[in-house]
Amino acid sequence: MSRPTYEVEYEQMLLSRYGLQQHRGGRGKDGGLERSAYILLSRLRVQGPMSIGELSDALGLDASTVNRQTAAVVHAGQAERIPDPAGGMARKFRITGKGARELDEERERIVGSLDRVMADWPDAEIAAFAGYLKRFNTSIERLGGRPWPRP
Repeated sequence: MSRPTYEVEYEQMLLSRYGLQQHRGGRGKDGGLERSAYILLSRLRVQGPMSIGELSDALGLDASTVNRQTAAVVHAGQAERIPDPAGGMARKFRITGKGARELDEERERIVGSLDRVMADWPDAEIAAFAGYLKRFNTSIERLGGRPWPRP
């Protein structure tokens, strides 16, 4: 008999393959947010202004990758560079009103996709699934030393 973690691995592999793009009706004229922008803007919204170094540590990415990602969201008007509110030397990035609106719109599209995928699930099962996902993610965060703040 195989260990249950083999089943978790297999289902997680399938989940990462599917994504929700195909269930939200495709990308419209506005195209929605790129995955990296969605994650970056989500972190800025929950945590507030962050420097390249702080984002690099939080996201587990090298600074050059974070530089590219922040340049893209700044260019798109979704984030802006500001002086460190605490008076430090490093510039920080803050989500803009436009970025917050686009993040909210993307989140609504994803929630709509989840509503369609889980249409025949009772609310209690959806809540239980969400609880298991949170527990799974917080265990990963604990082991990696990178807790993700939750609203």
